[in-house]
Amino acid sequence: MKKFLIPAMMGIVASIQLSGCAGPGYSSNVYPNQAYPTANYPYSTSQQPYYAAYGTVDSIQLAQSNSTSGGGSILGGLIGGLLGTQVGGGQGRTAATVVGAVSGAIIGDQMERRNNASRTQYQIGVRLDNGMYQTLTQDSVYGLNVGDRVRIENNIAYRF
Repeated sequence: MKKFLIPAMMGIVASIQLSGCAGPGYSSNVYPNQAYPTANYPYSTSQQPYYAAYGTVDSIQLAQSNSTSGGGSILGGLIGGLLGTQVGGGQGRTAATVVGAVSGAIIGDQMERRNNASRTQYQIGVRLDNGMYQTLTQDSVYGLNVGDRVRIENNIAYRF
């Protein structure tokens, strides 16, 4: 029993000595000129603080979205080639496969371009009230013009 008593007592003494390090008056170099944040801090660690900035629209530009990734061409070519193998036999089957793959790639590229055309975006440059400059990319200008006062919330500019 004495063999277990001495290590247990040493553990208790060590925990009492170390518990003094985590007291409420503990300060660190993280906040050298400020009080350490306490439970009275207005935001909990799980919430993002509400942020809104104000400024003036400096520029509005259309962001081009005519580029394609090539996925439509590849998928269209594969489907067209598979359909082409179902037609004819011998040399006719090979020709049908090539024609199907080429026309499928062209159709797939056009479909991808049409889908991307509906995703037109605008780059809006805003001179903030604090002197900083911010560029936003959004789907609509919401009736904004150069010189309008705006409020920025969640990276979207609204007329103010």
